[in-house]
Amino acid sequence: MANGTGQNEVKEYKTGGWSAHYVLIICTLLYAINYMDRQVFSVILQPMKMELGLTDAECGLASTVLILGMALFSFPIAHMIDRWSRRKSIGLMAMLWSGFTFLTGLATNFIGVLFPRAFVGLGEAGFVPGGTAMISASYSKEKRGRALGIFHIAIPLGAAVGVMLGGIISAKFGWRTPFYYFAIPGVILGILAFFMKDYKTAVDAGASTGLKGFFVALGNVLKLPTIKWFYPALGLAVFMSTSVLIWLPSLIMRVMNVNEATAGMLVGGIGLTAIIGAPLGGVLSDIWRKRDPRGRMYVPAVAYLISAVLIVIVILTKFSPLGIALAVLYGIVASMAVPAFATVSQDIVPVAYKGLSMGLVVFAQYLFGGAWGPWVTGWLADLMGGGAEGLSMAIMLSAIVGVLGGIFFLIAARTYPADAEKVRQETILAES
Repeated sequence: MANGTGQNEVKEYKTGGWSAHYVLIICTLLYAINYMDRQVFSVILQPMKMELGLTDAECGLASTVLILGMALFSFPIAHMIDRWSRRKSIGLMAMLWSGFTFLTGLATNFIGVLFPRAFVGLGEAGFVPGGTAMISASYSKEKRGRALGIFHIAIPLGAAVGVMLGGIISAKFGWRTPFYYFAIPGVILGILAFFMKDYKTAVDAGASTGLKGFFVALGNVLKLPTIKWFYPALGLAVFMSTSVLIWLPSLIMRVMNVNEATAGMLVGGIGLTAIIGAPLGGVLSDIWRKRDPRGRMYVPAVAYLISAVLIVIVILTKFSPLGIALAVLYGIVASMAVPAFATVSQDIVPVAYKGLSMGLVVFAQYLFGGAWGPWVTGWLADLMGGGAEGLSMAIMLSAIVGVLGGIFFLIAARTYPADAEKVRQETILAES
């Protein structure tokens, strides 16, 4: 639809086509780099721990501060993105987190690791909300789940490349070198992000500006009935998945007595097969939504319940051939959840709050659980004697938290269709 005539004419934002695919390609590649920079830390934990004399709890805390940085800054930065420019924000955030990834490699003590990881989290905080908002706006509602499914291929792909390539580089050149190499592509893609097609910034009728406007927007999202179960569900589920992501390479090194290169190849191979899960979850969420309006919320519920059971069996088998096969299945099933709940976050809010909504998802999934997972798991491992047995028990305990997350998603599904229906007819306008 158009508003006005002549120079003041504003056209409806056109979905699909090359401009949409360019947005999807750049954002997906950046998301992969995001996870490379994040996940390489897991594969160098053991040699870094030995060189710097760290405990498991300190190693876990270094991952926790990154996630806390993402959680604490995700929704205020996301609100700024909604009010300013998604493409510019994405470009700047990519260059920021890449710079601090480089600085991580210069660390000589615990504090030298802690602070750069916190700022990597700060840089990554604005990317997921901005990227999700741009992709969801670039494709029709009917194809939104599929597009976000492709976007979330980046999680297992980036994590796999991070541990595989990072492990090889670390074993050959030392644990610092992967951070230097991985910083480069983020800067290049950050520059390319400035050329993406953006949509017109929308403002709620009667909305205030500044700090008051932020709290009004925040209140409008938080009052949605679906939110009171959806956000806790995210936190509980991601507590489990983040703990597994961070600690699985170290557990493999301890159980199988291998170095970081071998553990990285094994975990990376598992992660690469998980690229099936993200697009499958996106497609399944679209199909299930057609048959049942609650379908998109059922996907993460089922995915996290099944993946919790799988990871426990994997650990109990001590990475036998059966355990490795089930670990591959875990990667596929767990990754199916992400595009589904990301799409839900966009379905239930007006255009003016799309970035904020995904920012709150990042905040909820990490501050309500995911940020604490690596540290709590490391602390429990120390408490239970450390080594392979202590870490195995700690990761299995995290799976119980994941089961609770799956149950909470089922409860949130009850009000999701009504909240989505309220904004179904809203129009997205093209950027001037």
